[in-house]
Amino acid sequence: MQLQENLSDSIQQLKICILIPTYNNAKTLRRVIQGVLEYTSHIIVVNDGSTDHTSSVLADYPSLEVITLPKNRGKGYALRQGFKKAYLTGYDNVITIDSDGQHYPSDLPVFVNTLKATEEPVLLIGSRNLKQNGVPVKSNFGNKFSNFWFWFETGIKLQDTQSGYRLYPLKYMPKKYFTTKFEFEIEVIVRSAWKGIPVKNIPISVLYDPDERVSHFRPFTDFTRISILNTILVLITLIYIKPRDFVKKLKKKSFKQFIKEDILQSNDTKEIKALSIALGTFIGIAPLWGLQTFLAIFLPSIFRLNKVLSFVFSNISIPPMIPIIIYLSLKTGSLFIASEKGLAFDLDTITLESVADHIAQYLVGSIVLASVTALIFGVMSYCLLTLYSKKSLKDG
Repeated sequence: MQLQENLSDSIQQLKICILIPTYNNAKTLRRVIQGVLEYTSHIIVVNDGSTDHTSSVLADYPSLEVITLPKNRGKGYALRQGFKKAYLTGYDNVITIDSDGQHYPSDLPVFVNTLKATEEPVLLIGSRNLKQNGVPVKSNFGNKFSNFWFWFETGIKLQDTQSGYRLYPLKYMPKKYFTTKFEFEIEVIVRSAWKGIPVKNIPISVLYDPDERVSHFRPFTDFTRISILNTILVLITLIYIKPRDFVKKLKKKSFKQFIKEDILQSNDTKEIKALSIALGTFIGIAPLWGLQTFLAIFLPSIFRLNKVLSFVFSNISIPPMIPIIIYLSLKTGSLFIASEKGLAFDLDTITLESVADHIAQYLVGSIVLASVTALIFGVMSYCLLTLYSKKSLKDG
């Protein structure tokens, strides 16, 4: 009893409320509410247009904050309405627990104590043991699928990204969302991670009782929605998030620090470093305008190269160098492709029109120039890194 009183005090101090979204789970809803009430009365229930006797169950708890939606709008919409109410009421954190009976209110202390021990805002997701008996195979597969894409989109590895038992740092989360169904629970954790909020798993228990659990997940429709959302999130990740985060990280370093940490003292082998420099150089010179930053980060991620080196050397095509690169590309291309108009201009008279007149020469020339320059930069950097390694061993 004393432990429950202490937990209740902690919930009060940390301004936590428990949010229970429910849709046609009257069979298990009462048990969930009773379990939560053993720890706190700070509860918001969102009745998402239930058509069973959910309303009569909630009528037995007149002191609870209940939001009743006239028709079913989806779990994501219900959660968003609950978040809005909690924010306006003055809560700082929200713990969501499903009403289908799979979550144990007795795990609430795990969330509260973890939050107490954390100095920064954090988003906690209960990690279920999906290998235990009774867990549907489709749940295990769906969770692994979700975990992979969450890692790809955020760089954070989790064991469970689909559990509805979560703690949200209400005031630090994104304020606007685009989804309203089950996929909302993916959108909210990905976009929170993009904002810099740590997303972590904590262990919880789980109960799968086929006799009383009612799942409203529609395998085809909801999986399709989730797949579409992940496709959009991946595109945003590759085009904007990864380049943004990378540039932010790079800007924090001085040139001297960059040379020391990312070139000389990086844990990568000299072969990896040389290949990364060669790749960045190729991307910077090749006719890949508008995609250079993206490719300089994405390709090293795929081939396990050094993203920093690749990105830095892709900037060989900085504005002052562009006319030189175009000119050398045209000159190189003219060695392979003849032109009726000839190259009747020099470095000082290059224009877009003149390049358009010799587009084939430019494309071929830029690929050849990029390949040769990348090879030269790669070999030179490998030799210099080898000399540095020998010197370091000698000095050591």
